Amino acid sequence: MNPRDHLDPTVSKRRVTDEAAWTPWLAGLREFPDQQYERVVVVAAHPDDETLGVSGLMQVLHERGTDVRLVVATDGEAAFPTLSTADRAELGRVRRRELTDSLHTQGLSTVDIQWLGLPDSDLTRHRVELAEILTGALADADLVLAPWPGDPHPDHQCAGEIALRAAPVTAHRWSYPIWMWHWLRPDNPAVPRSRAAGVPIDPARRERKSAGIAAFTSQLRPGPEGAPILDSATLSHFDRDLEVVFREPPRDSAPPARFADLYAEQDDPWSVLDSWYERRKRAISLACLPDERYGTIVEPACGIGQLSVDLANRCDQLIAFDPVASAVERARARVAHLPHVRVDVGALPEFPTGPADLVVFSEILYYLSDADLDSTMDAAVVALRPGGHLLTAHWLPWAPEAPRDGMDAHRRLLAHPDLDALVEHVDQEFVVHVLRRR
Repeated sequence: MNPRDHLDPTVSKRRVTDEAAWTPWLAGLREFPDQQYERVVVVAAHPDDETLGVSGLMQVLHERGTDVRLVVATDGEAAFPTLSTADRAELGRVRRRELTDSLHTQGLSTVDIQWLGLPDSDLTRHRVELAEILTGALADADLVLAPWPGDPHPDHQCAGEIALRAAPVTAHRWSYPIWMWHWLRPDNPAVPRSRAAGVPIDPARRERKSAGIAAFTSQLRPGPEGAPILDSATLSHFDRDLEVVFREPPRDSAPPARFADLYAEQDDPWSVLDSWYERRKRAISLACLPDERYGTIVEPACGIGQLSVDLANRCDQLIAFDPVASAVERARARVAHLPHVRVDVGALPEFPTGPADLVVFSEILYYLSDADLDSTMDAAVVALRPGGHLLTAHWLPWAPEAPRDGMDAHRRLLAHPDLDALVEHVDQEFVVHVLRRR
């Protein structure tokens, strides 16, 4: 972590932000999702970024038996710009040893470290090389922790941006801030509090984190330019019982190839036929429909057609479609005895012209980008006859491939000027709404 003249010049001249200024901002953050991961890869621009930013989270994951790996882009040799070439090389070696000692102190000695040795404070000129390496290093990760791309240090921005882009579509992606606390302020619109989550750090882990930070002696003692890199004001931002990470969801719609891969691996990848979650969600969704019978129903993303069968019992015509050809084949087989049901290959935001009496969105809208979701909502409204219904049901947790969670998709529907809410069901697993076209 190398500040000073390596910082973005637009922020380096501002006064620093006291830790007390962040206290109200930290209150009431949602908690980091408590779920299991198999392989976590933490990306750091410099040795010590990972310890300052996510030591507590790394400890939690490691204690659960998660395979935690660390990729360090540079050796941090440019922390003191006035050093000679030889002294920089020696500082790089020192910082590698410090990180190894720090991980041992934190109880993370089994964490595998991949050293990239790219030039400190010059990552932006090595973007292609960094992207190639990270694409391989992150290939099997189901959780990626990377520097926040908005952090006011060019190396942090570069490492974060490229790591998040290189992460596989199946991985949950989160970023952690470092210099944000010191150089930005809580009211800065660039600080994404809406995507923030807190990681509570118990006293034992907090003590190990403090000991881990103390291992970076080259950053704690005065350097050639005078003050240490990690002075007391900077360290105050990391002496908390809470770490903060930002969710970094994909911006694009989930690619159909991702779902094709799932159907290639399993006939029923979401267990829609036999899981209690799916059976209960279908029963509640169908019970929420105000009308017993509909003329034409449109069902995008029908999957293997289990909900299609239920919907077919309540309409004169069902038009269903899905982007995955193998899923369409299974759905067609499931409804082959129902002549009023048509199942085609198709993907949102493309939509039948209508008129429809009911449109059903089940477990699909959170996979859409902002633009595709807006287009899909507008197309559904156009297809619905006035007074027609829109049924939407979605899982509440956040899927790694999804640009949003289920509740966000529902909030956007509820805000549509041409739709009125009729029915709402919210529980610990999913949300259901029925809306009516004006």
